[in-house]
Formats: sequence, C-alpha cells, structure tokens
Amino acid sequence: MSIGRKSIWPRRPAAAWISALFALAAAIALRWLLDPVLADSLPFVTLFGAVAAAVWLAGDMAGIVVALGGYAAANYLFIPPRGGLQLATSEQVIGLVAYLFTCAIIIALGEAMRRARSKASTRLDVLRVTLASIGDAVITTDVQGRVTYLNSVAESLTGWQADRAQGEQLHTVFDIFNETTGATVESPAVRALREGVVGGLANHTVFRRRDGSQVPIDDSAAPIRDERGEVSGCVLIFRDVTQQRRFARDRETQLHAARTLAAIVDSSEAGIVSKSLDGVIQSWNAAAERLFGYSASQAIGKHISLVIPPERIHEEDEIVARLRAGQRIDHLETERVRADGGRVLVSLTISPIRDDAGNVIGASKIARDITHEKRLERELRQLANDLAAADRRKNEFLATLSHELRGPLAPLANSLEITKRASDASALDRAHKTMERQLAQLVRLVDDLLDLSRITYDRLELRRAPADLAQIVDQAAETIRPSTESLGQELRVALPEAPLWVDVDPARIAQVLGNLLNNASKYTDPGGRISIAARREGDDAVVVVADSGAGIPPDSLDSVFEIFARLDHSQQRDPGGLGIGLSLVKRLVELHGGTVEARSAGLGKGSEFVVRLPATLAAPTLVGDADAGTKAVARRLRILIVDDNVDSAESLATLLGMEGHETRTANDGLAAIEAAESLQPDVMLLDIGLPRLDGYDVCRRIRGLAWGKHVTIVAVTGWGHGDDREKSRAAGFDGHLVKPVRYDALTELLASIASPSSAESTS
Repeated sequence: MSIGRKSIWPRRPAAAWISALFALAAAIALRWLLDPVLADSLPFVTLFGAVAAAVWLAGDMAGIVVALGGYAAANYLFIPPRGGLQLATSEQVIGLVAYLFTCAIIIALGEAMRRARSKASTRLDVLRVTLASIGDAVITTDVQGRVTYLNSVAESLTGWQADRAQGEQLHTVFDIFNETTGATVESPAVRALREGVVGGLANHTVFRRRDGSQVPIDDSAAPIRDERGEVSGCVLIFRDVTQQRRFARDRETQLHAARTLAAIVDSSEAGIVSKSLDGVIQSWNAAAERLFGYSASQAIGKHISLVIPPERIHEEDEIVARLRAGQRIDHLETERVRADGGRVLVSLTISPIRDDAGNVIGASKIARDITHEKRLERELRQLANDLAAADRRKNEFLATLSHELRGPLAPLANSLEITKRASDASALDRAHKTMERQLAQLVRLVDDLLDLSRITYDRLELRRAPADLAQIVDQAAETIRPSTESLGQELRVALPEAPLWVDVDPARIAQVLGNLLNNASKYTDPGGRISIAARREGDDAVVVVADSGAGIPPDSLDSVFEIFARLDHSQQRDPGGLGIGLSLVKRLVELHGGTVEARSAGLGKGSEFVVRLPATLAAPTLVGDADAGTKAVARRLRILIVDDNVDSAESLATLLGMEGHETRTANDGLAAIEAAESLQPDVMLLDIGLPRLDGYDVCRRIRGLAWGKHVTIVAVTGWGHGDDREKSRAAGFDGHLVKPVRYDALTELLASIASPSSAESTS
C-alpha cells in the first residue's frame, strides 16, 4: 500500500475527452500502420483498446463515442470497398453486431473498473486527509518494514521529511529506547508485521528524534491487510506525551501530598474539621470523633452548631465575619459540647479555605482539648500561690522564731547576773525559777520544731500503751495551771467518773493537750476562762479545750492548723509562738487515728478545739510497778564528757561532779581518745559532730581497745531522727540522748549504769 503515491490520470472532463479521442486516433493510426500486414482482415482489432481507454479515462459515454466513431473510421478505411461506409451484406451486419457487442462488454467492464478506481481514489484521499489532519503522528510501512508514508505530525515529531523517509527501514526513522535503562525497545510495528496483532509500547518509552533530542511517547501499531487478509504492511500511530508525563508527575505529586496530608490529618491528636461558610461540616477526622463523641458519618453534612453550646452561638458569627475578611484565628480558647452533653475546653485555630480565584469558600478548624492543660494551669497557679503563701509564712516564722528565741534569752541573762551578784536567798531562788521557766520554754520551742520535722519525714515513733485519758488531761491541766494563775485566768477541768481508756502514746497526747491549753492561755486576756473536759461519745474519747478569748474568724477555722499560721487580732499583747503548735497538734492526733476540729462564733467570742480519739472498751491488765522512779547512784563513776562546745562540756562536768562522780572533758575526737586511754572511764558522754574525728569513729576506736569493750558509751547529740539512732547503734553506742538532755533523765541513766544488776542501755 502506497498512501503517498498520486494517480497519473487526468482529473478534469475536457482533458479526459481529449485523451479518449487521442486514443481513438492512435488506434486508427496503428491499424493504418498494420494495414500492409492485415490487409482487409481484422479492421477493428486496434479499436477495442481505444474503447477501453476512453471508458477508463472519460467514462461510458466517451467509450460509446469512441466505439461508434472508430467503427465508422474503420469501415471507411479498412472494409472493402474502401473509401465509403458499407453495411450492405449480411457479413458486414454480423461484423457490426459482433463489434458492438464486444465494445459493449468492454464499456461495461471499463465503467465498472473506472467506478471502482474512483471509489478507491476517494477512500485514499479521505485517508490521506484524515492522516494529515489528526493530531497523532502516523507512519506506514510495507511488509518488509520500509517506511511508505509519514503524515505532517510525524514529520514534525521525527524530524524526517516524508520523501526522505520513504524506503528507509522503520527503526532508522523510529528509534525508541527505555527511559530508565536506556536499552533499545522493539517497535510494536515489528510485532504487528511478525504476528499480525495490534500492539503498543510499555510505559517509560522515549523516542530519539533525527537531531538527537529525546521525546517521551505513547504509541500503537496495527497490521495492514489486503483483500485476501494477508499482512501487506503496518500503520504506526504515536504521540508526544511530554505534557501528559509532566501532568502525571504533577498529579502523582499532588496525590502523594494529598495522601500524606490525609494521613497527617487522620493521625493527628488534634481534632481537624472543615466546613463551608454557611457552617456545614465537610470533613471530620478521627481525633474530632474522640474529642466530640460524634462519628464522621454523624457529623458530616450537619451544621457546626452541633458542637457549639447555645450560649456561645454568637462566636460562630464572629468567626465567619473574620474568615470572610481573610483573617486567621489563632488559639481561641472556648468551650464546646460533646455528644454525651458534657462540656470540653478547647483551643481553636481557624484558617480560611480559598478557591483558585482566592475567594474564601470555607474554613479549616484545628481543635485541641485543653481541659487537662487548664487544670494543670489552675493547679500550678494554686501551687504558686501556696508557695508564695508558704514563703511568706516561712519568713514570718523565721522572724517569729528569732523573736521567740530572743525572748527567753533576756530573762536568762538577767537571772544569770542576779546569781552572780545577789546574796539574798529569795532573790537567788526567784532567779533560778526564772531560768528554769525560760529554759523550759526554749526546750519546748526546739522540741516542737523537731517533732514537726519528724512527722513531716515520717520519722516520729509512737510508743503506744493503754492509758486513762482522764489522767493525761488532769496532768496537762496541772502543768498549765501555774501559768494561768499568774495571768489571773480561771482554769476549769471536767473529768469523767470512770476511767476513759485509750491506746496512745501518753507523752504525745499530753503534748497535744498542753499545746491546746497553752494556745488558749495565750489568746485569753487576764480574768478570762479556760476549760478542758473529757468524755466518752460512742466509740470515741473526746477532749474539748475551750476559752473565752480572742476567737477565730470564720474564714480562718480551716487554716489555723496550717504550719506557721498565726492569727492577727491586732491586740496590744503579742501572744507569741511560732505558729506551729496547732499544726503539730493536728498531725499528732491524726497519727493516733483521731481528728481535731476548731470552732468559734467569731472574733471576740472565744474558741473551742475538739479532739477525738478511738476509745478502748476494756481496762488493760497492768503488770508490775509502772513508777520506776529515779534510782539513787549506787557507786561513784568515772565519766568522760566529749563536746566541742566547751561551756556545755564544762557545765555538765560540774553538775556531775556535784553528784560525786569523777569527770573529765575533751573537745575534739583525737583528744577524746587520749583522755579515754588515760582515764579508762566507766561512761563516755560523746557528741557526734566533733572536729578532727567524729563521734562515730571515736566510738569505733574505743571499742577496738581491750578495756573499751566494757565502757558504756552514750551519744549526746542534736541529731535525733530514727536513722541517726540506727547509725549510732551500728557504730557501737550503748545509748542515744538528744540535746538538751533533761538532767533527771541523765541521772536516771547513770544510776542504772552504776547499779551492778543493770544491763540495759538507753535508747
């Protein structure tokens, strides 16, 4: 098939008729030339070709004209008698009929062939125009794979002109290879010629143009079959897909970005919602489902007011107005409603969604649950306030502590001067009692601080024992009575007739009641009333301490038990105290499984403190004599006192010397070892915090000596926690006393050591 080859025959009617007449003339001339040979025979032999040519060139009418005109010419020129038209004999008539019949057959066949050629030519013209006008490149080949036709698009795309390409092998004009590997790729036209099937290229195929440039293409090839169905060539159609490839890559990039964005949105911990400007929800991610309790199917298509509380609907109007203005809304803290009706605090970030023209068509919302953050914020704010208040109370406490410690020091100093100068026995007695009271006050302050610290760090050990609460109440009242009498205060005590048994640490409960009575006395003016009463209420033993004093404001009833809390009543008389007494009371009572409550009708109307402790139902069985008493010293002891505070060591040595003991002092660890080797004492009162060598190492070295194994070594230190006692016991100490040591406790200890039957150590 040669689509590019044009017909050589005339196309215009006049030229066709002239050609037909020329064929007639040629036929007559040829017969004329053959006349010497043919003579009178075969006069029409050359006319049949002329008739056929006339029909082919100009149609059946031209064939008829040439047939008739040729008969007339041949009759005139070649049928005897020549020179005239003869139709007289039957032979001539038969010849005419045979001639006309033959010409009719030739004209019919010629016209049929002419019409077939015309149709084929028309189809070929249509095909040529079609191939020239389509947007794809077209190449046709013959059965040997030689190029027979290129349309204009193929010429432009390959860089080959049609006339230059015709006859070239297809692989020369159509050079293709794999874009990724660079390997040569078989043309689908080869397969179409070889197998007679339609085929196309795989992806990533690149075509190399005649100038060497490369173009990505997509193509297909189909075999061309003749009338018998045999493959006579192939047609190859291909196109430049550069733009499509670019578009595909861009689309893939966009799809990847969209998939990535969708994955981010779906996996985000924040609720992400999109909506139209009229408030209709268009997207709803998984976090939004968790946050608001609605599934995507429940939310999408609904109005955003689905999650907006009724009282906050106005916020949506404000948001839409800002979005229409193209504004972004950052970190709007608000409240939204969940599917179950619960409220959730959220932080909203809202961005406008624009179309290609830049018009705002919707909004994207990111919602974060800030309920936990807000709670933490409130807690941190409260903690900061509490820390600030605690710091303020701490500063007040330090100032108060300084004041309270300095208070006893002045009368102590004055009384000391009195003892130096006075010779009157009554003056000396008053000075001694003053010193005892002020020293007791100092010890009380230090003990309260130590007890509070022990409770705070869970180091306070309760020594529980069955006790009659009425006796503890009575003892506490008798302890405070001298103070109340000196202030002119009335102290009333109400006790039950039957014993009120409790399982407590008697010393600690006495400390609780003493603190409450002391507190009542401090806040009650001279002439006021103070009462303490004990009774049983159900399973509880109840003690009520009441006074007619300054009272407590209603808003301070809960805070009076806080550490360092002190009420300011704007009184002329400062009640004093560190503000830790009631805090210590509360903690000690709670350690016993009880409660304490403050009551007051207001300022100036007195106060009442109610202590409740679990009561026991039956009286305990007491074995032996509970009153150990203070044992008399059975023998004179050699005592070594080791303390880096020289005054403390010397004063204690003097006191023990007055009891008849032999004493010696040392003020550092190495000196203590030297003095011990010289004295070989019965008892060592050994401080822990010593220079040069601490008390633990001194004890260990003494225990390493032969005579040191039998020495009673007692720690006398300011460290009194449970782990401090463990450390001293592990170092080899026999006992542990905390400064300031009560003198009666010390003499009792020495008496037990001096007694031959004693083998107990002090704890």
